[in-house]
Amino acid sequence: MGAHADHDMGHTVAGWTGTAVVTLGFAVAGAAFVAGSGPGLWAGAALILLGAVAAWTLHLAGRGKATGPRPPELRHWRTPDPAGRHGHPDCLGCRLAGRRAARAAVPAPAHAPVVAAAPTAAPAPGTSARA
Repeated sequence: MGAHADHDMGHTVAGWTGTAVVTLGFAVAGAAFVAGSGPGLWAGAALILLGAVAAWTLHLAGRGKATGPRPPELRHWRTPDPAGRHGHPDCLGCRLAGRRAARAAVPAPAHAPVVAAAPTAAPAPGTSARA
């Protein structure tokens, strides 16, 4: 990975595409704001929205990554994510698309059987509960 050694920076096709289109949208909206152009502001806002949708679509197509570091063999930015089409655990984008990733089965803790206690009589009013 060059300068970053063994650190996963999260560079993906989805990330680069989304960043490039949203940056272009901000530049168009900023120039339109300075020029006083209403249609230019709307065009910039549309590009920003398009960049977000493009990144989300590419993520769902397997060109993004799950939260956290990837294995070293999947760290090249053009390597597709093999689990991306089925959903990532704890991923908001996957949950919004209706994808639920299967989590590792966690064994349920063993509980001791609950024994019902015998009902106790309440002390009469005006008497002490101590014996």
